[in-house]
Amino acid sequence: MRVVLAEDDVLLREGIASLLDRSGLQVLGQAGDGAELLALARRTRPDVVVVDVRMPPTHTTEGLQAARELRRELPETAILVLSAHADVEQAMELLSSGRRIGYLLKSRITEVAEFLAAIDRIAGGGSVIDPGLVEELVTAQRRDDPLAVLSAREREVLAQMAQGQSNSGIARRLFITEGTVEKHVRSVLSKLNLPETDDHHRRVLAVLAFLEAR
Repeated sequence: MRVVLAEDDVLLREGIASLLDRSGLQVLGQAGDGAELLALARRTRPDVVVVDVRMPPTHTTEGLQAARELRRELPETAILVLSAHADVEQAMELLSSGRRIGYLLKSRITEVAEFLAAIDRIAGGGSVIDPGLVEELVTAQRRDDPLAVLSAREREVLAQMAQGQSNSGIARRLFITEGTVEKHVRSVLSKLNLPETDDHHRRVLAVLAFLEAR
């Protein structure tokens, strides 16, 4: 497998190159910034590019920008992006580009077998997402979802409210008593921190929260 490596930290770059070489991969070249990576990849057309997100001159997203450019120009080249931190927004944009793509935290490099398996997987057409990123995505989803505080049954009741069902209609559809529905409705309104106004208006606000969260 032919690999190009881009990382501005020389010691880390040499360490990764040595690891890849000892593992039987052919390191075609190394780059210290995005422009150098693009030139090297265009010239050698590697099977895999391993690139750090942050590189000179601004140390922000130069590596990611280079990865996007390579994805357009060399769609058959697999790209493994390394990052010191789990940046959800950057990762989702990258991973949405399809197959032969991966995102790993740099700390994963020390787990050699896992690191090499990730390279092998994306080279074979698959994708790899770091477990740390998955955890961050789940946390972000919970943080951004206003309905996360509701139980499964409360979500069902709210979904019925969104369809215009009265408490008696919800009771019939969910095979529960009307009293139980009233209890769930009060709980939904309370958990969503809706203002204390008349019940009908609060129900409308709850339905709007449900629709916005879908």
